[in-house]
Amino acid sequence: MHHTTRLIFKLFAHYDMGTLRRTLAKYGFDPKKGIRLIKRMQPYKKDLKLLKAQIPSNPDFPLGAPYPCLDDRYQNNGLPEGHYFHQDLLVARRIFENNPQRHIDVGSSIEGFVAHVASYRSIEVFDIRPQPNTVRNISFLQADLMSPLPEEYLACTDSLSCLHTIEHFGLGRYGDPVNYDGYKIGLENLSSIVKPGGKFYLSTVIGPQRINFNAHRVFRVKFLLDLLEPGFVLDQFSYVDDAGKLHEDVTLSDEAAENSFGTQYGCGIFELTKR
Repeated sequence: MHHTTRLIFKLFAHYDMGTLRRTLAKYGFDPKKGIRLIKRMQPYKKDLKLLKAQIPSNPDFPLGAPYPCLDDRYQNNGLPEGHYFHQDLLVARRIFENNPQRHIDVGSSIEGFVAHVASYRSIEVFDIRPQPNTVRNISFLQADLMSPLPEEYLACTDSLSCLHTIEHFGLGRYGDPVNYDGYKIGLENLSSIVKPGGKFYLSTVIGPQRINFNAHRVFRVKFLLDLLEPGFVLDQFSYVDDAGKLHEDVTLSDEAAENSFGTQYGCGIFELTKR
């Protein structure tokens, strides 16, 4: 008997199913996934047999290499939920409604938020990472927002966004220098970019305050409000809860701000006006 087969029989003989699953997982095998794969191969093989029976003798589309997609038929057509889905749509809509003269973004999702905005107006993107591609309505500048800004970028815009980005400043994840106070330096630089009376759209991770190195920080809403208050007036606050649902333009009580609306890993979305 093959060594691996003997090992599996021994595992079945001496372990309960929970322990067995955990043990097999150490060897890269998940029994539940294995059983699901076997079940989902059945409709694949049935459909392939049906298609082969329909192929003419001189086909326009000969069969190529197999490319099984076994999960798609069991899923819905996408989930309109989560941090990025809601923040990107909400802030893109608010920029459209406010129609600023100039909009600058720092570090937000290119394929999500930036693409939404670029579909109807020009947008300038600052990011610490390079961007080699050229896309209509998007201009790019490689910049470290933890470094001193050139004078031409001080009070240069009436509209600024920074979505799901400030939590990474100073943690080295994207090649930025490690700095415990990186988020403070970043917020100071972001504030300096906006003209008095200009809009600032900020989103970040909210919940019990902590650093999950080197992925991100998590901010308490009250902590962020206190940091932002000297330079900005809060116009609206929305958040995405732990279940991925959006709560738009909510009332910010002291208790809710202190406990970040009960989230552990939520997303706070701040719309602010520069004082």
